[in-house]
Amino acid sequence: MKAIRLHEPIGNEPVGIEGLVYEDAPDPTPALGDVLVKVHAAGITPTELNWPIWADRAGHKRDAIIPAQEFSGVVTALGFGTAGLAVGDEVYGLIMAYWDGAAAEYIAIEARDVAPKPTTLDWVHAATLPQAGLTSWQALFDHGHLAAGQTVLIHGAGGAVGSVAVQLARSAGAHVIGTGRSNVEARVLELGAERFVDLERERWEDAAGQVDLVYDIIGGDILARSLALVKPGGTLVTVMGPPPATRQDIRTMFFIRQPSSAQLVELARLVDTGQLRPPEIGAVYPLSEARRAFTAQANREVTGKVILQP
Repeated sequence: MKAIRLHEPIGNEPVGIEGLVYEDAPDPTPALGDVLVKVHAAGITPTELNWPIWADRAGHKRDAIIPAQEFSGVVTALGFGTAGLAVGDEVYGLIMAYWDGAAAEYIAIEARDVAPKPTTLDWVHAATLPQAGLTSWQALFDHGHLAAGQTVLIHGAGGAVGSVAVQLARSAGAHVIGTGRSNVEARVLELGAERFVDLERERWEDAAGQVDLVYDIIGGDILARSLALVKPGGTLVTVMGPPPATRQDIRTMFFIRQPSSAQLVELARLVDTGQLRPPEIGAVYPLSEARRAFTAQANREVTGKVILQP
């Protein structure tokens, strides 16, 4: 099959892009409990080539990696013992980083990490949802324990992950405050936030006020200053790294999203019932132009999700 592979993390900033090669790769074979999927679309993340993913699950060094952790496609074969899916099923899912990714014509993946794709989405839009959807679901509900009537502050609410978080929080009956730069205010409010806070204004914390949950997708100084916004007994959840300091009267949590078929099923249901829109698409590139796609995303030449198609 054809695939995009990185054999070593070479090149200037952003690290790795210069090393991406479009080449022939071994056809994957589904192992016990796996499915083989013909990839129709794969979503990339700007920073993924910098992730510490040069070892497999057993700790052995990998000779090459195939990027793109989220995808949509069609099941073409089943591994021994695989149940719940059939050849011909249209699916979408999220891959753990120590597996080969979806920037390829085919991918073998554990069946428990995929789910039927939303019926109302095409391949490209379906591939934008797994990472943003699972990250936000787990941040808000698994770790943040968000409940109806509570108030959540979502940093970076205008981006792919944040825009999904706004909708999920609103659908759960929470009061939503979104933050970001002023140019995304209209979109964040249209997605369901009750208030918007411009992070470029001085003392933005005063405008945000006290909340039950802070969901941080920005990190740095924004993350550090957000500790003071959490009510006693509340929670701060971030995907950007451990908070620089903590308070004894709140919970703080840094986590890395995990695949979940059950959560993908629920996300698909919300999409198909009109309660959730997938992230906006910035650009779609042929698989063979992955280096150009990663460069455009890293240099912020496009806004929105960047998708590769074999």
